[in-house]
Amino acid sequence: IVNYLTANKQEGGVNEYHLVAASKYDKVNALIPSEILSFINLSQGEKYIHLREQLGNAVDAKIIERISKSLKINKTLDTLRKGIKMNGIKLDLAYFQPANNKTPEHEQWYKENRLSIIRQLAYSTKNNNEIDLGFFINGIPVATAELKNALTSQNHHNAIKQYMQDRDPKGEPLLEFQRCLVHFAVGTEKVFMSTKLAGKSTYFLPFNKGNKHGKGNPELPLGATGHRTDYLWNEVFTRESLANIIQHFVRLDGKKKDPIQTKTLFFPRYHQMDVVRKIIAD
Repeated sequence: IVNYLTANKQEGGVNEYHLVAASKYDKVNALIPSEILSFINLSQGEKYIHLREQLGNAVDAKIIERISKSLKINKTLDTLRKGIKMNGIKLDLAYFQPANNKTPEHEQWYKENRLSIIRQLAYSTKNNNEIDLGFFINGIPVATAELKNALTSQNHHNAIKQYMQDRDPKGEPLLEFQRCLVHFAVGTEKVFMSTKLAGKSTYFLPFNKGNKHGKGNPELPLGATGHRTDYLWNEVFTRESLANIIQHFVRLDGKKKDPIQTKTLFFPRYHQMDVVRKIIAD
């Protein structure tokens, strides 16, 4: 998965993802400071210079502090979509696909997004627990994945069990509700997902293409190599797809005054995403 996403390039030579060392991850704030600062410097250099003139050498720490505060209060979806304001300057934290090509600068901004992946993400502030893969947009985590291989007699059920039993969201910033948008349990045959980790109460939904029986995934064509679940990284996690999902599909349901426990975070099922995209393309 890592090799595929980091080796592939989009039109114009932009990498889908780049690999970041687990040591770069800030467990307490649940983000990658170096990725955030690189994105802001490259995409909003003039704004960064203005902030540095006001804040001096403390500018980087102040930016990370402000973003961390927004992630804790407003959560990830709102922070990515709306950005932040500090010292009267608005900083964007993600750029999304423009609706048309009449504004070339928007297309260029969109290409400035930095998608990164961390292997063996040591996320815990309490112990040495790791999650197999973490996916980030401009240093902000949007997805995790636990991977299981049939060759070791494990499948998605083992990954689900791991999330439910060994991934306690209490006191772990990355695993708190709405901090990471979705968690995937990935086997070589099937994929399941959850948007809210809650111990033994965690609810996982299938994220499969469906086969002739309506469940699971189609068999690979005769002679083909790979896994039945490779659509996850071939289609869903690509640079354009992930940004599109966050821009248009992910939704938080519940009234503003509702306590956080009563809200529902929706991430599209595969077939929902697929049919909407096909309709729009048609």
